[in-house]
Amino acid sequence: MVQETVKHSSSFTIASKVRDYMLLIKFSLSFMVVFSAVVSYLLAPKIVAYDWGMIMLLFIGGLLITGSANAVNQVVEKDTDAMMKRTAKRPVASGRMSTGEGWAFAIIAGLAGVFILWYFFNGLSAIIAAFSWFVYAFMYTPLKKVSAVSVLVGAVPGALPCLIGWAAGQDELTAGGWVLFAIQFFWQFPHFWAIAWIAHKDYSQAGFKLMPSVEGPTKYSAIQSVIYSLILVPVGVLPYLVGMSGVFSFWIVLGANIWMVWLCVKLYRRMEVKAARAVMFGSYIYLPVVLLALLADKL
Repeated sequence: MVQETVKHSSSFTIASKVRDYMLLIKFSLSFMVVFSAVVSYLLAPKIVAYDWGMIMLLFIGGLLITGSANAVNQVVEKDTDAMMKRTAKRPVASGRMSTGEGWAFAIIAGLAGVFILWYFFNGLSAIIAAFSWFVYAFMYTPLKKVSAVSVLVGAVPGALPCLIGWAAGQDELTAGGWVLFAIQFFWQFPHFWAIAWIAHKDYSQAGFKLMPSVEGPTKYSAIQSVIYSLILVPVGVLPYLVGMSGVFSFWIVLGANIWMVWLCVKLYRRMEVKAARAVMFGSYIYLPVVLLALLADKL
């Protein structure tokens, strides 16, 4: 009976630790980031056949680097996270994980991820990944309490996974990689501002300045989302113009862009959290639809 209790306690501890590390790396967010890197890799012209071993290595390397950056973010913002309802249960903020453990994971994971890209792919992809890690962890993170320009800064490492994947597959940065970067760069503004709109009270109490307007969820903030979603429309035509996609993905991407504009216009007209939530969930759907449509055209 005692042995069974010990085994149960041990398995519970392991499961709890795994859950904490999943929270530390923000697995859902990291998965989406790495997904864009993998699709960008597959879209590179030099990739003419799927090597699942290389795809998995890219996925693991990207997940380690992204997870490392998210771990640094949580260690640095542990006191701020503890103040907000949506983040108070994160492992470092709640005290379940020490800052030392968080830093140790971040350093080891980050170095391992960069090494995988350097050794199995090329130095260019590794350098871009290291740069992305630095900007996210040590520029975007502290800027969040200084100015809303942090969203602009954060959009750079948020879009760099496309260049990482493209560089890993193509061994150089060509037009297609920059087009993918542009799509993901401009996509982030309505996406992130919708999240900031929904969590505005929490963010404000913690001292974060993330909305375009200092007053928070205002008509000005909403019109900014409309503007950036409108920019996505011509940007979404670029894959077709540079010859990296065909008619099928052209219409899919155009339809997805018009849908995003419509969601942002609804937010501007209604000025409700419900409308902001629609933009947020719509943006989650938008990116995989666009990337997979481009990939389907290549196939």
